[in-house]
Amino acid sequence: MERTAVPRRLGRLRWAAAEVTGRHAESATAVTFTLDVPDWPGQQAGSHLDLRLTAEDGYSAQRSYSIASAPDGSLVDLTVQRVADGEVSSYLVDEVRPGDLLEVRGPVGGWFVWRPEQREPVLLVAGGSGLVPLMSMIRARSAAGSRAPFRLVYSLRTPDDELFGPELRRPPPGVDVWRVFTRSAPVPSRRPVGRLTPEDLVAHGWPPDFEPTVYVCGPTSFTETAGSYLVALGHAPERIRTERFG
Repeated sequence: MERTAVPRRLGRLRWAAAEVTGRHAESATAVTFTLDVPDWPGQQAGSHLDLRLTAEDGYSAQRSYSIASAPDGSLVDLTVQRVADGEVSSYLVDEVRPGDLLEVRGPVGGWFVWRPEQREPVLLVAGGSGLVPLMSMIRARSAAGSRAPFRLVYSLRTPDDELFGPELRRPPPGVDVWRVFTRSAPVPSRRPVGRLTPEDLVAHGWPPDFEPTVYVCGPTSFTETAGSYLVALGHAPERIRTERFG
């Protein structure tokens, strides 16, 4: 997931050269890269890093990308979706190959994260590539052997746009996945095509009295709409954590 980088307290973080050690397609427009980052301190599930590209003429562009992987030593997975007119995402998806070096800085983030010591139910609500940091949480749960119950409501345009398809079609025990298709759906489909509704969150989320922690990530309009639905359904605002991009 790509975001526009914004100023943060990054004085203690330094740029490092990370080697691309692998890449594979997630969809027609998205690629997952594995980076080997020397002296990587490890990340919390849901955090992100900054990535910087510098051209030979000195022109530099910087973006923030959510981390898709659970903590794994010096290895970090980034899933990048090509954005229309996106100079950085287009270069990464179309040009970057194993053996290339990229400048990264991180990890960044300490609020929109899931920690293995959490035991309460978790509701993940993803819009498009907003799934990426939530996938990190699902993977971190498995890596930690956690038994916290997870439910994922994943809104995407078409079946071809699905990220992490093989994993989500066979989720680990204790993780339930529900897909909301907004443009076209597989045949047969149990749900009509259309945007996320409060009814989706009632049927496939957790009741408010279960006091789940809710993580919502996606484009700004999706995140704001989903957040307002959750509050209207009775979820405590302080238990809803949102992250948006656009």
